[in-house]
Amino acid sequence: MASGAHRDFLDSAVVARLSRLPFHSRLPMVGTMTGMHKSPHRGSSVEFAEYRKYVPGDDIRHVDWRVYARTDKFYMKEFEADTNLRCYLVLDCSGSMQFAGDGTSKFDLARRLAATLAYILVHQGDSVGLMCFADGILRDIPPRHTPGHLAHIYDAMNQVNPTGKTNLVKTLHDVAERIRRRATVIVLSDFFTEINGLLDCFKHIQFRNHDLAVFHLLDESELTFQFDRPIRFSDLESSFNMITDTHAMRSLYLEELESYLADLRRGCLEFNVDYQRVSTGDEYEKTLADFLLQRLRKS
Repeated sequence: MASGAHRDFLDSAVVARLSRLPFHSRLPMVGTMTGMHKSPHRGSSVEFAEYRKYVPGDDIRHVDWRVYARTDKFYMKEFEADTNLRCYLVLDCSGSMQFAGDGTSKFDLARRLAATLAYILVHQGDSVGLMCFADGILRDIPPRHTPGHLAHIYDAMNQVNPTGKTNLVKTLHDVAERIRRRATVIVLSDFFTEINGLLDCFKHIQFRNHDLAVFHLLDESELTFQFDRPIRFSDLESSFNMITDTHAMRSLYLEELESYLADLRRGCLEFNVDYQRVSTGDEYEKTLADFLLQRLRKS
């Protein structure tokens, strides 16, 4: 496990507790070695899949002799092939992620979530890669399954800073095209973009047969808008700023926010996206525990 003050996004006690919960893919995976996830190919694991007719050359050890005794025909038993998965952690490093209303920035929370998931996956034998993006993809570390590979991922997380504009829609389309083989894709972002364009990305990733999960990171103040005086708001991705009467606009802001969140949830449901909304005020260990348990029940 990584250590050192410069990697304070990884808590060894949290990792130890969460490592008891396996990460499961919701879809069959195509991996490179034996693992714990279902594959779309047939193999010889312990879980029966289906029968098929015998053809010359088949291994007679898989003939169901009980069926032969009843029907006088040869049928082969097929089983689900277990495999390891490849997981890509896609981390938003744009300027808006540095916002920290209560002391914990969205980016700090995203790194804690991503770093802990990376550890769990690698130590259960799966391969993990990292893509950091803002206006485009800044870092692209291919998936590997060795514990030493975690150091490369953690170093990258430590070196990137949330800054600059985001081009979320183009980036996610690029991610869909870059990942050629079936994988789990986990995006951690505040998703500040138009809903229709974002849902097109989700549809594209789904079309590529990837298991997509998104962590929607929002600051507590963005959700409650509990301001009691006029405030100057500054765009963290541009030079734009404005002074606003927060009391006068609070109702309209919350109405628009709820509409946006409802549209996003509906879109995620339509395109089979595992949606997790996370506030900087939430306990990230509980967030991850709930996430892992939900996937375990759905696998």
